[in-house]
Amino acid sequence: MFEFTLNNRSVISKENKKLLEFLREDMNITSVKNGCSEGACGTCMIIVDGKAMKACVFTTQKLVGKNIITIEGMSERERDVYAYSFASQGAVQCGFCIPGMVISAKALLDINDNPTEEEIKKALRGNICRCTGYVKIIKAIELAAKILRENIDVPKVNCKGLVGDNFHRVDAVAKTLGTAEYVDDIRIEGMTYGSAVRTKYPRALIKKIDIEEAKKYPGVITVLTAKDIPGSIKVGHLKKDWDTLIPEGEITRYLGDAIVLVAAETKEALEEAKKLVKIDYEELTPMTCPEDALKEDAPKIHETGNILVTDYLSRGSAEEKIRNSKHVVTRKYSTPFTEHAFLEPECAVAGPYGKDGVIIYSTDQGVFATQHECADMLGLSHEKVRVINKMVGGGFGGKEDMSVQHHAALLAYHTKRFVKVLLTRKESIIIHPKRHATEMEFTTACDENGYLTAMKATIISDTGAYASLGGPVLQRLCTHAAGPYNYQDIDITGTAVYTNNPPGGAFRGFGVTQSCFATECNLNLLAEMVGISPWEIRYRNAIRPGQVLPNGQIADEGTAIVETLEAVKEEYEKYPYAGIACAMKNSGIGVGIPDVGRCKLKIIDGKVHIRTSASCIGQGLGTVMTQMVCEAANIRPEYVIHEAADTHVTPDSGNTTASRQTVFTGEATKRAAEKLREALSSNKTLKDLDGEEFYGEYASQTDKMGCDKENPVSHVAYGYATQVAVLNEDGKLKKMIAAHDVGKAINPISLEGQIEGGVVMSVGYALTEDYPLENSIPKAKFGTLGLFKSTEIPEVKAIVVEKNKDSLAYGAKGVGEICSIPTAPAIQNAYYLFDREFRTQLPLSNTPYRKK
Repeated sequence: MFEFTLNNRSVISKENKKLLEFLREDMNITSVKNGCSEGACGTCMIIVDGKAMKACVFTTQKLVGKNIITIEGMSERERDVYAYSFASQGAVQCGFCIPGMVISAKALLDINDNPTEEEIKKALRGNICRCTGYVKIIKAIELAAKILRENIDVPKVNCKGLVGDNFHRVDAVAKTLGTAEYVDDIRIEGMTYGSAVRTKYPRALIKKIDIEEAKKYPGVITVLTAKDIPGSIKVGHLKKDWDTLIPEGEITRYLGDAIVLVAAETKEALEEAKKLVKIDYEELTPMTCPEDALKEDAPKIHETGNILVTDYLSRGSAEEKIRNSKHVVTRKYSTPFTEHAFLEPECAVAGPYGKDGVIIYSTDQGVFATQHECADMLGLSHEKVRVINKMVGGGFGGKEDMSVQHHAALLAYHTKRFVKVLLTRKESIIIHPKRHATEMEFTTACDENGYLTAMKATIISDTGAYASLGGPVLQRLCTHAAGPYNYQDIDITGTAVYTNNPPGGAFRGFGVTQSCFATECNLNLLAEMVGISPWEIRYRNAIRPGQVLPNGQIADEGTAIVETLEAVKEEYEKYPYAGIACAMKNSGIGVGIPDVGRCKLKIIDGKVHIRTSASCIGQGLGTVMTQMVCEAANIRPEYVIHEAADTHVTPDSGNTTASRQTVFTGEATKRAAEKLREALSSNKTLKDLDGEEFYGEYASQTDKMGCDKENPVSHVAYGYATQVAVLNEDGKLKKMIAAHDVGKAINPISLEGQIEGGVVMSVGYALTEDYPLENSIPKAKFGTLGLFKSTEIPEVKAIVVEKNKDSLAYGAKGVGEICSIPTAPAIQNAYYLFDREFRTQLPLSNTPYRKK
């Protein structure tokens, strides 16, 4: 019996257990989030006797007599202040880290009501945010301090929510106060717990599986193997090559492969039963890199061989143009696997639905993809599987694939009970697909005046054990490899290769982060040969409206890369060690693949309910849709409700990927809202329209990659960017300036936050982040991934360029991916100016951040 004070009342823990578990499971305090259970992320921050501490490092025994405060124990005044401050400053994105940030802020402000920016950063050093880059969180805490210190009334929010307004995110208050429900917060009477027994080796023959002892363990409900899968054993978005469970007699492909599933009444019984599963392995030598996998005598990882796909993109006569060019640069570049490190580990809750169906509560990037893959695996028609998205605690591409959804569904199908499957942080780091590691050789040429003439590239990407989205990622890597410049002679060959490493999949930038690094670095060497600045070579070659991109597409009137270069020029020329890079990134899947955005507006009790399956993963999509409804239908935001994605209620609007949802689902929402406005124009009110629905849809028309059109339309829209990295005299990163052509800013403050977060994420990619593998075995923990902390970030200045007048989605372009693309080459260029060492590998070596 361990007694202590929790939120101003005495509580007793009957047994010694982790405080995090006691708070969440016994006391149902779900504002305290389980992000890593390793003391590294800060999502479980609490106040213990006045100090901000992490709940996951304590046991209840050590807290006897102590006083603990969570957000639930704060005063109503405090909650109002923090909710307003974080919402008004645009400090909330996925929201999973925010309650922990609030707790750290309160602990600081309780003893220092007027902290400096550096003091706030120091107070947050134990809290990781992967979305915001910390900039707006710091501003929110400054505002909260001012309101509390000066006893200011919390301002009333009175915003029309129109396009262009700094409208508070629709979920900001709930996320700030910890009341927003993520999947792990779900509590259902009689819910059980499930988990997978995974392979001991990246590559091994499964000779025998013995589950008999595990089945007999008290509290165990079921133990499943591949024999218990009623439908297709394989899952996968595009290529169905990923085993739900590895069967006896088959060979594992990476350390994340699941072999056995266990469901039990308690978490303790679950873990004990997993230890009783006996698997007889014959360990085999893994193929740790594409070079090994491409050898003639290499064993096949899949029946189709070790090459997932080869892409070839050619226009003009690159070889001839290179031969005849004044200046030519050839360099080899290497980029690593990168871990998404979203703050919310993967979780799903599944249970019985209808007569013989399954319902899944999930945290993923596309409910219909989850529905289709899980239904096929269960051998059910799609409508028998219902998928509902809860809050998604970050994705960045890493939650597009099946991770736990199919396992929860299979266990629920067999047990006819609700089952929660939650990955530990260690499992998450091993299992979900990463950013592809690449080896690239790029040749870039120009004339005597620095005008680009041609480029050639050979690219090898490590797609790991399974296809995931390795094919489309390779396509984007190739279609964007020549950069946003005005020349047409290109020759690009890309190959995605299977290995026994964790899979490579979607990650913010979707392959363009890799090819942009190579192209932009080559460009700086050409500028040096010509005798002009890196800014000047980009300005001379930057694509202008009406000119033709290297992929053949004609740049539209909304193209504004020149304007982004002009926006950074003054600051770029101010500093001796300022590196620069440009980028382009598509909005929409493109390359001839069908791509549709859909939205249904339903009027219920005088309110407009936005229904679309588009997942909001922290980018603020629900808020964008709300603003588009307010703008197009001319109604107030308090009459608009954004519903969760639900396969049985919301129309299919595709995955949240390819920077597509603001454009595609945004346009669909706008079209539906215009129909609503027309209905309201005949002197009707929302109450008069109760029960009516208004449907909008937008589909793009694009051309296949490599088609023989002179000017194919590869993508429906492109965003452009220029970023500048500034080093101080000690070689530390002082400032990042990010000018982005966004078309039209639907919510400027939210958009700035996306840019700031994307920049800081790729500052880590450039300087510190690594995902080391040893014989295909990941060696990183959350705390050793190299994620930037609040005390380490440089100043980040976001510059928003709005030029696009197109009516499509009010002119908006996706910004979620491009904000991470030019950062690394800009920083590489800054270091080249600083010490004349031309680095070709990420993370950059021999910097104050990384000595080796």
